[in-house]
Amino acid sequence: MESNNKMIIAVVAVLVLLGGGVYLTTRKDDKKTDMKPAASATTKPEVKATKNIVEIAASDPQFSTLVAAVKAAGLAETLSGTGPFTVFAPTNAAFDKLPAGTVDTLLKPESLSTLKSILTYHVVPAAAMSSDLKDGQELTTVQGAKLTVGIKDGVVTLTDAKGGVSTVTKADIKASNGYIHVIDTVVMPN
Repeated sequence: MESNNKMIIAVVAVLVLLGGGVYLTTRKDDKKTDMKPAASATTKPEVKATKNIVEIAASDPQFSTLVAAVKAAGLAETLSGTGPFTVFAPTNAAFDKLPAGTVDTLLKPESLSTLKSILTYHVVPAAAMSSDLKDGQELTTVQGAKLTVGIKDGVVTLTDAKGGVSTVTKADIKASNGYIHVIDTVVMPN
C-alpha cells in the first residue's frame, strides 16, 4: 500500500509539474499556445458529466482491457482525480492488434514501469475536445513524449513516437474530469 501511495504521489507530482507548463505546439510555426478549456471550445451549453474517466471506461465493456491495465498500473485513482485529462482510450480490439502475449506480459508486476509508460502516453493533462485539435499539432502526454495529430477529411489520427498511426473512432465523450476519445490502435512511446 505504501508503494502504491508513493506511485500515486509521484504521478500527481508529474501531473502538477506538467500542468503548469502544458503546451500544444504546431509543427508549422512551432509557436506555443495554451490549450483552451473545453468550455470555451464550443458555443453549446456545457453538459455536466457526473462520471469520471475511469468510471465511464469501467462501465463500457469495450474498455475492459484498458481498465484492467489502468488498475494493474495503479493509475485508477489518479485518473479518477480532478484532472482535467484527455484520454485517448484504446478499445479491446486495439489491444488485440498487439503481438500475441503482449498484454499478458505488460500486466505482470515486473513490467509495471513499461505498462505505466504506455498508459500515460495515452493521457494529455488538459481537456481537449476534438474541435480543439489541429492538423500537425503535437500533444505532450503525461508520459512526456508527444503524439502528432492528423486531420484529413474530418478523420482525426494520432501518430506515435514509433510512427504508428491510430484513428479516433469516437470523440468527445465528456467526463467530470475531462474527455475520452476512443482510438482503434494502442499508441506506443519510444
